[in-house]
Amino acid sequence: MAMSPRSMLGALALSVATVVTASTIARADMEAREAEALGLHQLCDKGDRRACVKFGIILGQNEQRHADWRKRHAEWWWWER
Repeated sequence: MAMSPRSMLGALALSVATVVTASTIARADMEAREAEALGLHQLCDKGDRRACVKFGIILGQNEQRHADWRKRHAEWWWWER
């Protein structure tokens, strides 16, 4: 059975809305994780060992995010200079 143009348009609109919503949520999550990492990095610089451990865990959790952060925050990898 063929779909009518109207139902095809509705399905397309739903698909686009789903993709936009998912990408918005993913971006917000990434920004929240980066903000958390920034806070932990600052605490680590002040000598908080727990913050250093948590910061290291966050850095190692996602390779693509890790690569993006490497570009934006080179100072976080000071030991590799």
